[in-house]
Amino acid sequence: MKSGFFRKSIRSKSILNLLYAPALILFCIFIFYPFIKGIDISFTNWDGYSQEYKRIGLSNYKRMFTDPDIIKVMKNTIIYGMGSTIFQNVIGLAYALFLNQSIRTRGIARTVIYLPVIISPLIMGYIWYFFFQFQGGAINDVLLLFQDQPVHLLGDPNINVWIITFVNTYQYLGIAMVLFLAGLQTIPKDYYEAATIDGAGAFARFAHVTWPLLAPSLTISIVLNLIGGLKLFDIITAMTNSGPGYASASLSTLMYQLYFGRQDAGYAASIGNLMFVMISVVSLTTLFYLRRREVTS
Repeated sequence: MKSGFFRKSIRSKSILNLLYAPALILFCIFIFYPFIKGIDISFTNWDGYSQEYKRIGLSNYKRMFTDPDIIKVMKNTIIYGMGSTIFQNVIGLAYALFLNQSIRTRGIARTVIYLPVIISPLIMGYIWYFFFQFQGGAINDVLLLFQDQPVHLLGDPNINVWIITFVNTYQYLGIAMVLFLAGLQTIPKDYYEAATIDGAGAFARFAHVTWPLLAPSLTISIVLNLIGGLKLFDIITAMTNSGPGYASASLSTLMYQLYFGRQDAGYAASIGNLMFVMISVVSLTTLFYLRRREVTS
């Protein structure tokens, strides 16, 4: 009698809804409350440490939209996001198409390509820093065989942003490859056989069979890579520390330096809110557009 009542209680919607409570409590404590607190701090002149501060209204936001460094930093952030997304998906798709073939060592190749993903981004940044550094860097050691002076690659504002984009692409293209491989393996072989019988060549089979049916994998890969690139932090900190000046900074590294370097927590919070809005708008717009493509393709 009691066991039957217990089973019936567990299956009731009111009891099942209680199972969400721990997750909701953790969400509110570690995500929702800090988010609301960050918005509140952005309207103050808090230095991040003092017990006293005052509300200054929209001053931080007015300052943000007149700050000459913001334009440069936003441009860098877009390059990190868009550049990494394009390169990761193009190269990842190429790897997936190649490694989806019957190749003897494809398992080893997949492992090698995916291996950088499991390495800490900070460690990855330091590894590549020793390749590109001015004194004693591996690339400059090679260049010195052909010229007299080393090249300050990480100190050049026209180059360092693209070097960081390359490193981020190298580390995370394995994710795109795995997503595309998963998508390729769900495509029935009958479609390719039918297309071949109809006289379709390799390019036609890719354009009319592979590409449309890879739409779900493409959506996931683009959105994930876009979000990761727009909030890039670790690799920038390890390789250039946003320098020289803010030449290679992203919104996340600028926010960090404002808070801990200049003790300007209120302004840093406004930068964080800008980054949240920017990532949300870009990622959601991209997601809705690609979802519509899945339906029409």
